[in-house]
Amino acid sequence: MSIAEQMGARLESTAQSVNIKQRLDFSCALFDPDGNLIANAPHMPVHLGSMGTTVQEVIRRNAGTLRPGNVYAVNDPYHGGTHLPDVTVVTPVFDDTGERVLFYVASRGHHAEIGGLTPGSMPAHSSRVDEEGVLFDNWLLVDQGEFRETETLRLLTEAPYPSRNPSVNLADLRAQIAANAKGVEEVDKMIDHFGLDVVQAYMRHVQDNAEEAVRRVIDALDDGEYRYEMDSGAVISVRLSVDRASRSAVIDFTGTSPQLATNFNAPSSVATAAVLYVFRTLVADDIPLNDGCLKPLSLVIPPGSMLAPEYPAAVVAGNVETSQAVTGALYAAMGIQGEGAGTMNNVTFGNERHQYYETISSGSGAGDGFPGTSAVQTHMTNSRLTDPEVLEWRLPVLLEEYSIRRGSGGAGRWRGGDGGVRRIRFREPMTVSTLSGHRRVPPYGMAGGSPGGLGRNSVRRADGTVVPVAGCDSVDVGTGDVLVIETPGGGGYGPPDGA
Repeated sequence: MSIAEQMGARLESTAQSVNIKQRLDFSCALFDPDGNLIANAPHMPVHLGSMGTTVQEVIRRNAGTLRPGNVYAVNDPYHGGTHLPDVTVVTPVFDDTGERVLFYVASRGHHAEIGGLTPGSMPAHSSRVDEEGVLFDNWLLVDQGEFRETETLRLLTEAPYPSRNPSVNLADLRAQIAANAKGVEEVDKMIDHFGLDVVQAYMRHVQDNAEEAVRRVIDALDDGEYRYEMDSGAVISVRLSVDRASRSAVIDFTGTSPQLATNFNAPSSVATAAVLYVFRTLVADDIPLNDGCLKPLSLVIPPGSMLAPEYPAAVVAGNVETSQAVTGALYAAMGIQGEGAGTMNNVTFGNERHQYYETISSGSGAGDGFPGTSAVQTHMTNSRLTDPEVLEWRLPVLLEEYSIRRGSGGAGRWRGGDGGVRRIRFREPMTVSTLSGHRRVPPYGMAGGSPGGLGRNSVRRADGTVVPVAGCDSVDVGTGDVLVIETPGGGGYGPPDGA
């Protein structure tokens, strides 16, 4: 975990983009020779649970050709990625002979501009993955120590929907390479200090320990199921079946909506990440999130569903919105707590000169014995918002308000957390895109608690006219216009006192 944290510190200090340097929208982790997650820093759950698929794809595609000093970049959702803004940089860690891979280190960063239909690379209306930006498919980023800058710049600028800011992409990729180099350096130090046999033994131990911790959780669970309806009408269906004899469980997503024409499809690794996250949160022990947590679990994800789409389906919202819906469906099936807003409230805005992306906090759900928290990042997202001073310094906007949306949390014996209100005034024309949920279907309450309040999006024009903005929408704004995002509240738990 310390190695991953040191990688993250280097990435934060060397990145150029606001999104990685200020919002900390990145994750770093350490993997075994088979690409299984060993340990991570407490970064982004949706990244960490799905990065193993990326590493395993690099292993599969480069069998017999991996060399010391090689570094690979992946974002292709159909070859190990999740959605295109999340670019994962993977570096193998070799033994002293340079022949055998001992570990892999990886860093995933959300690039706020990677091309696509709209500035910020989170288009509301994409229908094909190539409309969402530049694809890195097992891309050799560093060849035996030499950064392939010319080739990578060509990839970024010659795609059908090229990046609007390739210089920042290159800068952030260099930062990710540097973060991985720190990881390699620290792994080598660890091996030198403890010995390879001890390090490998503990690599197995942390996964075995996580496996047993999850089995103890399963011992206390009962069967359950839930059908989670999204604003579009799409449904995430999940059934949890517990086998007490083997201390294992099956998580079956049969009945989930088929592949969608929208961009809310999610590669199966995203559903896996949600399952890993949920079960890790149920473990009271202080363990690193790792693939040992998944060993007692069997996942059934129907091919051709929105959780296992086929190329060239669009996926940009799947990683951010559908991941939240899967998490909410799992907690509901287990009866754990009210829904924690169920959306990341994604907002991107930009033009040819500036691009920016953020997720806006909501209310978290209440549970048995605890209320929800107001205006907090929930579940699969763990980024922070850019400091107002940095936001206004780096971008032509003014942050007019960021406040708690009082009364939006669901009532109950334990009340859901309130959402937030965020108002951003634009100082030059831009395009705004929103990818958000629970603007039609309220976040559920649990055990008699009330649902949380619906979210709302709008633009207040400079002349005072208010234009409603849909949960998933794209709108042009002019100088003086104000974007207003009101995020959902969390669901309450238990009937209110006296009910």
